[in-house]
Formats: sequence, C-alpha cells, structure tokens
Amino acid sequence: MSILSDCKYAIMTQENPLRNIQEPPAPRSAVQALQDVAHGALDFAELEQHHLSADRVLDFSTNTNPYGAAPGVRAALLSTPVDRYPDREALMLRRALAQHLGVASENILAGNGSAELIWLAALTYLDAGQTALVIGPTFGEYARAAALMGARVDEWQAEPENGFAVDAAAIQVQLSRQTYRLVFLCNPNNPTGQTLPLERLAEWAQTHSETMFVVDEAYIAFCSGMPSAIDARLPNLLVLRSMTKDYALTGLRLGYAVGDARVIAALRKTRPPWNVNAMAQTAGVAALQDAQYMKDNLISLQESYQALTVALRQRGYTVIPSAVHFFLMQVGDGARFRAALRPKGVLVRNCASFDLPDYVRIAARRSEENQRLLAAIDEVFV
Repeated sequence: MSILSDCKYAIMTQENPLRNIQEPPAPRSAVQALQDVAHGALDFAELEQHHLSADRVLDFSTNTNPYGAAPGVRAALLSTPVDRYPDREALMLRRALAQHLGVASENILAGNGSAELIWLAALTYLDAGQTALVIGPTFGEYARAAALMGARVDEWQAEPENGFAVDAAAIQVQLSRQTYRLVFLCNPNNPTGQTLPLERLAEWAQTHSETMFVVDEAYIAFCSGMPSAIDARLPNLLVLRSMTKDYALTGLRLGYAVGDARVIAALRKTRPPWNVNAMAQTAGVAALQDAQYMKDNLISLQESYQALTVALRQRGYTVIPSAVHFFLMQVGDGARFRAALRPKGVLVRNCASFDLPDYVRIAARRSEENQRLLAAIDEVFV
C-alpha cells in the first residue's frame, strides 16, 4: 500500500481522532456577540424572492446622487488595466484629492468606501475595554466596529420631539463625565439629516485632546455651504468622506480619510494591502475633474427634495426637516409602509434598525422618479 493510500485509510478508519471533532474552534468573544447591521440599498435576495428586477426598481432607500457618475468616468474606466495590481498607495487619486481639498497628500488615505475607514479607525485606536461614544440615531457600523474591538459603546440619542436636533450642550456634559477613546459623529447625520456647527465640534476636540473624534462627512456635499471639519486642522479630528454618495461611484466602493499625517500613517499600518482597486482609483480621479457636473447635480437635487417634501406634507405626512436631500418621514409602521410599496417597484428605508420603527427614510431622486414614488403612495395608501 502506498503512503498516500495509508493516509487515506487512516483518515477513513474509526481510530482516526479527527473523526471525533464535531465543531470548529469558536471565534473570539467579541465576534460571537456581534450583531448584524441593516443597511439601505438593494437586497438582491429580497428582490429575487418577490420577483422584482433590480433594473426596474426605483431605490429611494440609498442616499446617493441619482444622476449617476460624471460622463468622463465611464471613458476613464474603459482605459483602466485590470491585469495588474493597483497602486497600493493610490498616489494619483490622493494627489487629485489633495489639490481638491487644499491639503497635503500625506494627510489623505484612500479606502474601500468610508465603511472600511470606520473599521480602520476602530482597529487603529480602540483596545478592548476602552469606551467609544456614538452620537445617534446614526449609521450602525460605528457601534459595530467599536464592539468588534471589544470596546464598550455608549450612545447619545437625539429626540424626535426636538426634530432629532443635535444637542451640543447635552453631548458636552456626557463628554465631561467619561473619557472616550473614540467619538463617532456623522455630520450631516444619517438618517436624520441634522448638522452640528463646526465650532462646537472643534471646541470638543480642543477640550478633550485624549479623544479621537471621527467625523463622517459622507453627505457634506449635499449640504451647500457647510464648513468641513477638515478646516479645523486639529490633530485629533479624523474626517471621513465617501465618493460613492456625491460622485455616484457606489458600485466601485471608494472613500477617503483626511487627518493629521501621524494619524493617517497609523491608519495605513492597519489597512489591507491593495485596499482600493484600480477601477475605483481611476473613477475617483475622473470624477474630480468634472466639478460643474457635480454642482449642477446638487442644485437639481435640492430642488427635487424641496418639491418632494412639499408634496408629502400635502398628503398629511410628517416630514422631518433636513439639511440634505434625504429625510425621515413618520408613517406609523415603517416596515409595513416599505412592504406595501415594494410590489410597486419602489423601495424606501425602514428605520427600525435605527430604533425608529415609526419612520422611513427617503432620499429624493430625479423629479420624474419622485412622481413615481408619489403615485405609488397614492395608489397604496390614499
């Protein structure tokens, strides 16, 4: 009998101790306790279950630019080589972003969407047993990334009675009671569309120098004239941006972090190699070259938002005022409201995952698409 045959025989016999192993090794405790986070966007398994085509569904559940990527992006993608590794440092993209933002390229780290950068911030700055603060209701990945590191997560929650406004004084009290290693703030906030003045954020960062403030500005382009935390130039302010939202590069997954060069260097140590693919890098550079396209889109989208919210209020719905093109709307039962519109090929975001089961989140789209949403609502609920 050959050596290979002997091995095969040993594995198949009852005497082989490997046959008594019933379960794989358990993951670490933080992973076992981790909860999934619900997100907007198309769920292709759900579409398949309900016999819906992704190409025929209007998705109001994602807060992206509905006008799509700039024309030059597609042309640039066609010339991108896919048979070699991408630039691991994303030099061309970072240089283009540096010029766009007025900072040095050493202050920028490209990421596979801002979601990856959230996880890198937690991986880089949180130890097990430390505490993070999440200002909510907000994107669930902040708390999830912190929990994965074994950190304790405190949450400050805005109240619907106040239109979900960020109470800076109340947050200051919480910051004074506890030393936080990380504070996560989405500004403008998802899903509420509320904003915090830069001077208050800068005041917190200056007062609490031991805390890293991670400011997610994924939606700042949709809020005309809003100053960025980048302008504060404080070493414990890390700003995250997502080019998947404003530049409509959603399918490519592209974002970037801006901060002190020492912070960026630390994040670089924890990122995976080649974390931004070649197509995303090329698309990002091309998108930045067409500023007028973006400007025109945002003007049209703001007009579309205004018309849509007026029409919904006329139908008797409570629409929470928002600084951006997406907004919360109180409907009584968000899951039921979403399910009722789904057969019409229209999707909105059920906000139960934000602990707001009475609300849905709607992102305005093109005017003609908004009319389809209103028609579906009229058909189902009026």
